[in-house]
Amino acid sequence: MNVRTRSSAIIGTICLVASLALGTASAEEPAAPRKAAKVALTKVAMAQNPIAGTAGPGGTVWIAERAGTVRVLGSQGLGAPVLDISAETTTDGERGLLGIAFDKKFAHFYISFTNLEGTSTVDEFAVRQGKIRPNTRRTVITQTQPYSNHNGGDIKFGPDGYLYIALGDGGSGGDPHGNGQNLDTLLGKLLRIDPSGGRPYAIPADNPFVDDPAAKDEIWAYGLRNPWRFSFDAGTGDLLIGDVGQSAWEEIDWAPAASEGGENYGWSSMEGTHPFRGGTEPANHVPPVYEYDRNGLGCSVTGGFVYRGKAIPDLRGQYVFSDYCDGTVRTLRIKNGTVTGQSDLGVNGGEVISFVEGGNGELYVLAIGGTVSRIDPA
Repeated sequence: MNVRTRSSAIIGTICLVASLALGTASAEEPAAPRKAAKVALTKVAMAQNPIAGTAGPGGTVWIAERAGTVRVLGSQGLGAPVLDISAETTTDGERGLLGIAFDKKFAHFYISFTNLEGTSTVDEFAVRQGKIRPNTRRTVITQTQPYSNHNGGDIKFGPDGYLYIALGDGGSGGDPHGNGQNLDTLLGKLLRIDPSGGRPYAIPADNPFVDDPAAKDEIWAYGLRNPWRFSFDAGTGDLLIGDVGQSAWEEIDWAPAASEGGENYGWSSMEGTHPFRGGTEPANHVPPVYEYDRNGLGCSVTGGFVYRGKAIPDLRGQYVFSDYCDGTVRTLRIKNGTVTGQSDLGVNGGEVISFVEGGNGELYVLAIGGTVSRIDPA
């Protein structure tokens, strides 16, 4: 959810700015599949502006709705809310409940949202027997936002057990405050913290800027405009970020599982591989593994996941993503940080706002208009 100068109706009177805001091949599958995957989108539920999701305890899938509710997906669709913070958040601009995550042991549940003042907030709840304990709620981290767009908000636990938090550059357009390249702010960054190591959290000792007095210790990577959706490849641990562009180029960034962090993805000196408004490419710029022209595939990349499920063998090992304005579900085949192939899966999810990876590796597609679909074999 994110990003440009024009708005798009989400549902009813709710509006959203119409720009939202890769992994290496593993040894167990070939670099390129023998044949193209044949898939279908199966509608499994309807929701009120579904915006994010995560694998839950006991093989469940949890879905967040933008206005502030969280529901669990069942055989009859979505159940009653298991959490409701609708009185504490706002859907103004690109705000709302933006991300949810469990830690690896399903002992804690985390929500990422903008509060009524527009401040990005990550809160934690203890989980007992698969249920949220509301009286255990505590705030882990906050970040004020100067504008109502480019708030980012995605959260994921990495293979290392740490919590990663994506924050946009603060909004408006063109990064007017220069946050993307400024290491003294959390805006325009991917953060890495240890929420269980301290109160409110601890900084991992191997974060890349812990010894730099001019940089925020929480930063893992920077130079991001609005990293609306990111993920870790469940097979390799590689990091993939769908970073929404300004006006011309959408990009997908990649880092290997062995990365020590500190990547500079270029914004706002660069938009993808292209200098932005006369900017100069930073010497340490890490170019995207893939980019596309807004005049081609859409206007706002929606990052997804590398498919590691079993239902569609020909899709295994491919990075699945889409675009909010185009809706076509596409894939990239990547080996050692290089795209070796790409495909159009021949299905369209509508205004695709997010993907969800179930505990079994199967993928779901969320359309902001209300549809929750599963990617199935055709």
